[in-house]
Amino acid sequence: MRFLRWAGVLIGIFVSVGVAREWEPKGEIEPERYVCYRTAGALVMDGKLDEGSWKRVAWTGFFVDIEGGLKSRPRFKTRAKMLWDEEHFYVAAEMEEPDVWAALTQRDTVIFYDNDFEVFIDPDGDTHEFYEFEINAFNTGWDLFLVKAYRDGGPAVTAWDIAGLETAVHVDGTLNQPEDGDRGWSVELAFPWEILRQCAHKPAPPEQGDQWRVNFSRVERLRGSDGGDCDNWVWSPQGLINMHYPEMWGYVQFSTKRVGEGEEGFVMRPEEEAKQVLRRIYYKQRAYHKEHGRYTDDIKALGIEKPELIHYRWPPRMQITESLFEASMEEKSDVDHDGRFNRWHIRQDSKTWKD
Repeated sequence: MRFLRWAGVLIGIFVSVGVAREWEPKGEIEPERYVCYRTAGALVMDGKLDEGSWKRVAWTGFFVDIEGGLKSRPRFKTRAKMLWDEEHFYVAAEMEEPDVWAALTQRDTVIFYDNDFEVFIDPDGDTHEFYEFEINAFNTGWDLFLVKAYRDGGPAVTAWDIAGLETAVHVDGTLNQPEDGDRGWSVELAFPWEILRQCAHKPAPPEQGDQWRVNFSRVERLRGSDGGDCDNWVWSPQGLINMHYPEMWGYVQFSTKRVGEGEEGFVMRPEEEAKQVLRRIYYKQRAYHKEHGRYTDDIKALGIEKPELIHYRWPPRMQITESLFEASMEEKSDVDHDGRFNRWHIRQDSKTWKD
């Protein structure tokens, strides 16, 4: 439990030290967690969420502002559910909305110019090679693949398609009739494992206990605003107005239990301790490079003090060149981990990996 408490506030502690930068998440943020169970029967993609499996599985908490506690709670409620089977990863969402509207009907246009629902998936949590999908109340979709986050140079591959994706929207009210009152809209999505496994670098469908990084976003804007001011409500807050921070997304832990056959607790993996420290180094190295035009191998020059560590050694090892850096954390030798002692790394474009 000591590690769980530490991990929950680590990001907030780290980014509160020193001068804040525009790329640093702000506030004390603990990524959300969800256990995803197998379906207990077939799902009909109609957006209504009335099958037994959907009725038995838990909702996420209601969405919050993208910046987290820095902003007030959303004025309309949003929540989501997840399930899986051998063929698909299923996502459903329910959005309260007094005036359901949509304008975009052409696939792969910028869907967030309408009110929309968005899904982000980083299977191995390395902040590279992740998926994004957006959908509006017309059931118009936009799928894209990010080689790496925009902050690290992107790019986004908009020509990429989720072949075999199934989507459905149900409007509880009347679409594009502002004179009456609506209750909201819901979406139902089936992502094929065959496509998600292409850059997952881990089993898809997942194995028991596997964890993926996932987040959901809802863009809410005034009708006809055409890309102007909008609200951005999310499942797991980012700490800044930018959804492309996979390290801030929620944890989804997959269970082989069928929904309704018992519950399983979420277990935080020990390596998240190392990843949190390495991401702090990444943020601070970016700030240092902006000020000095170079990276540093001096942990003290980054203003980083030793945190309380359970699983990994201090200090981190850092290597630099004129334009690159790599930091690594080594697992403690007294930790029993199947005889293997992992080392986790991060580099200047935020990619994390293990050897």
